[in-house]
Parts: sequence; structure tokens; C-alpha cells
Amino acid sequence: MSLNFTSAHSSRVTKKRTPALKRSASSPFASFTQRKPIQRSKTKPETSANDQEDLFDERLDDTGIITTLAPDLPLKGVAQIIQYAYAYMFEPMPERGGFHSTRIAEILNFRRFLPMTTTVAHVHALSRSPTVTEKEIADLIRANILRKIVIPGRGIGGSTVGESLILLTDLEHMLDRAEGVDVGLKEKLMKHLHSQPFSPYISPVAFTPSNIATLKRTGFLTSSVPTLNLVTHSGIPNTPSTCLTTISRAASGSLAAIGGSGAVIEAGGTLGLRRNSFHHEPLETKPSSNLQLALPNTGPYLRLVTEARSHLISLIHKSSKYREMPLYLLRERWDGGVAGDDPAFRAKKMRGEFTGVLPARTRKWKQFWGLRFDWVLAECVGSGMMELFETGSVGKGARVT
Repeated sequence: MSLNFTSAHSSRVTKKRTPALKRSASSPFASFTQRKPIQRSKTKPETSANDQEDLFDERLDDTGIITTLAPDLPLKGVAQIIQYAYAYMFEPMPERGGFHSTRIAEILNFRRFLPMTTTVAHVHALSRSPTVTEKEIADLIRANILRKIVIPGRGIGGSTVGESLILLTDLEHMLDRAEGVDVGLKEKLMKHLHSQPFSPYISPVAFTPSNIATLKRTGFLTSSVPTLNLVTHSGIPNTPSTCLTTISRAASGSLAAIGGSGAVIEAGGTLGLRRNSFHHEPLETKPSSNLQLALPNTGPYLRLVTEARSHLISLIHKSSKYREMPLYLLRERWDGGVAGDDPAFRAKKMRGEFTGVLPARTRKWKQFWGLRFDWVLAECVGSGMMELFETGSVGKGARVT
């Protein structure tokens, strides 16, 4: 009997498999498991290393508020403060600033034709006592040494730029420099200003139509804004009562609950002609027959002041979530990191290590015509937009109020 053994009938027979050859990894990180990159939210912008360095994680130490920016120079009185603020408004033109001749002429002409005035907020920032300063301003106006220029609609409260001061000697100098204003017209205008030192308006009776046209063309006179007058049947102007007690006792939905029918007008708004009712007549407009004293190129001056204030405040907002930063760092941000003119910077430039920014490329000179940091700082502090304090460790600090 023969026995036939085949591999098909045996369960013990297994096929020997050769192990796969292991290839050597070309990179030491090939054995690591791969993961999908984390998808960041698109709503949160990625911050660069420079932006992260700008943020202050902790508040600065506050050891006391600085109440005045009075310089170390012995300034006596409001008149010297005005002269100092005007004389040190701009930086001198740098010798190696990267400016071409046309740009230098533009900057010098812009500075030359600005009005010789200073805001009231700036004067208060450089004075030591607000009460004494206000009294001195009134005395100087009464003595025909000073004149206040009021421009309506340019802010409210202490942050307004519509109230400025000018010395009458500087006003006479501007009249002498104006083309078309002869000596007789200048003397007539100055005589009228001396007769009414506190009045912001000028009566057109004292001037001929040609004189008024000349002063308007040169920018020394402007038409006053017409005022609105709400007249009742009794002929007495209706002044709304905005007392909280009166408003709280008024019926809901009535005019008295919002301060009366003339609350918007009293707050500075305009309504045009309102509908007739059985209580009030239509809104009447007072004819504007008076003129108002103005200064040439006041528009560019006000635009420069408001934009400089806003830019300095924005530098603090971008640098710290607590809206405060050291004053020396704020000065560097305003200057734009320009190259210094000291021997150390000149030596670095000779060695090829010069990395500073030319002044002509900074915003300080491109937009603000070389406006000084200390001048803008006084504007912000005097208007109440910013306050300074002592830190005890990094010098003075600036905080947005």
C-alpha cells in the first residue's frame, strides 16, 4: 500500500515569506507621524513679531499726575507763552534730510503763511494755574494787548480748536504783510478792535463796501453764522428747560420729556422750518448783519492741529491695550525713527552701518511739515485728550483719557 503525501492535504505546510527590505530614511524626521496643519481663524489677523513687541502686557506704575508742561525757561505771563509756542512750533530743516529743493520751498512757505496764533488749550498746558491764566487773558484783552479769535463749530469743551489767541502786534504785522490792505484800512480796523475788545463781531457800519470786500478777500473778515430764534405768541424766545427734575416729572412721550421743543436748537442743532402747532409759530431766522474777525489761512492751521492730535493719540492706541506708554517711546514713534545728527550716527554711516530713516520719508515731515513733538503733546494735554504721569522706572508716561 502506497501512501501519497501532498502539500494540499497537509495543514502544516506554510509558505515562507521573505521580509520586505527596509529603506534607510533620507531625513531624520521621516519616522515622525504626519499631521494636518492647524487652520487658523481668518477673523483674527496674524500679528508679526514687531507688533507683539509694541504691546505692553502690564500697566505702567503711576506715582503722580503731571499737572503742567511749563518749560524750564522763565516764561512770565500769557504773552510770552504765545510767543514761545509760535516760535518753537516746527523743527528746523535738517541738513541731511533727503529733501529736494522743491519740497524745502513748500515746507518753508507753508510755515511762513500760517497765522501767528495759539490755541487756548495750548496756553493752559504751558501755564501753571488755569484760574490765574484765565484772569490774565481777560486783563490782556481789556488792555488791547491780546485778542481772542472764535470759530464756531470746531469742537466743544476743552478739546476745541476754534478758540485761539493772538497778540495785536502780530495781527498788525499780518495786516502789513497782506496784499491790498493799505495803511488807512489797517488803522480803521485796529481802531474798531480797540473800541470793542471783547466783542467777536464787527459792525459793517464803520466800513465801506469796498473795505469789507478787501478784508474778506484777504481773510481778515468773514460773515457771521446766522442764528435761529424760536418765537412764541407772547413774543418771548422759548428757552427749553433741560433740568433733570423737570424732565423726570414730565409725561412720557411729551415734548417736556426731551427738554422742550427747542432742546435741539439750544444744543447747537438746526431744524429748518418746523411744522405749525397751536403753541408755536414757524422757526424764524435772525438776519446776520454783523461780520466776524478772522485770520488768513486759518483752515490749514486748524487741519494741521486736529490731524496732529489724532495721530499722536492713535500711536498710543496702536502700542498698548491699556492706552498708555512711556513718553520717550512715544517721542520716537512721532519722530519716525529718523537718523540722528550726532557724531555716533555719522560714524555708523561712514562704516556702512547706517540703518536710520531719512526725515523726508517720515510722516512727521510728509504730512505734518516738521511739527515738534513737544508742541503736539501740549495740544493734547491742554485739550484734555491726554495726561502725563510719573512712572518712577521709565521716566514720564502718557495716557489717553
